[in-house]
Amino acid sequence: MATTPPTTLKTNLADYPVTRAIRDGRVTSDLVTLDICGPDQAHNGFKAMLREGKFDAGELAIVTYLQARAYGKPYVALPAPISGRFQHHCAGFNRELGHLDPKDIEGKRIGVRTYAQTTGLWIRGILQHEYGVDLDKVTWCTVGEGHLAEYADPSNCERLPKGSDIGQMMLDGELAATLQGVDLPKDPRVQHLVPDPHQAAKDWYAREGVVPINHLFVVHQDLSRERPDIVREIYRMIGESRALAEGGVPDPFPPMGFEANRKGIQLAIDWAFEQKIIPEKVSVESLFDDTTRALN
Repeated sequence: MATTPPTTLKTNLADYPVTRAIRDGRVTSDLVTLDICGPDQAHNGFKAMLREGKFDAGELAIVTYLQARAYGKPYVALPAPISGRFQHHCAGFNRELGHLDPKDIEGKRIGVRTYAQTTGLWIRGILQHEYGVDLDKVTWCTVGEGHLAEYADPSNCERLPKGSDIGQMMLDGELAATLQGVDLPKDPRVQHLVPDPHQAAKDWYAREGVVPINHLFVVHQDLSRERPDIVREIYRMIGESRALAEGGVPDPFPPMGFEANRKGIQLAIDWAFEQKIIPEKVSVESLFDDTTRALN
């Protein structure tokens, strides 16, 4: 009897411990082949995915996905986080130029790669909700545009000259602080803006029970509509790959499943709306379809 060959999907998926078993072939499927053809750093493929339709599936930053849905891009999420972490440590300043408490950034110029960057969303939300910072009183200095052509930064953003190094500008005092995550300069002068950020993250997790999602897996909506069996199969593959992660899945880490991720996704929606990243609030349910909402 003839068998149907697996469907091949052009996929943008970076190499993380939780995805490595898919990338190296330990997790496979008779239904679908993920042709991993995106850039080494998946975020460098987001713009091509949404503006050119270059990929059928892959990871997408949660903020970028919220914007993609707002502007009618044909992708739907699986409740399968690919990356996530606490963000309390992702803001820094040069201690030699004077101490800053979180509220002190009001009225100052603060650097961030792009305003709609997911790290920026989470750390700004923490600064607002945990430390009372009025985000509208900050000038956010960016070095790049968002992934969606339809999106424009809020009026309190300033575009820096192309090629600007916000980390160096912070060290030099041209910016009061930066939101940078892993790109924060490895310099002894750099101090975290959030006091004792790792303990603050533990305390926040104890209260909220949420690990901020960075990237979710998404597929083209036509695939989900026409081949829900493939979508369910991809979800299985991601779960198996997570189970095979060397050293285990980081603990804590965003879970798999629609209901398990509801609170974290709702928080991203709320903060993205507050920060003028999306034009209106949407429901968690509207970010998924009948097939992906059923994945738990």
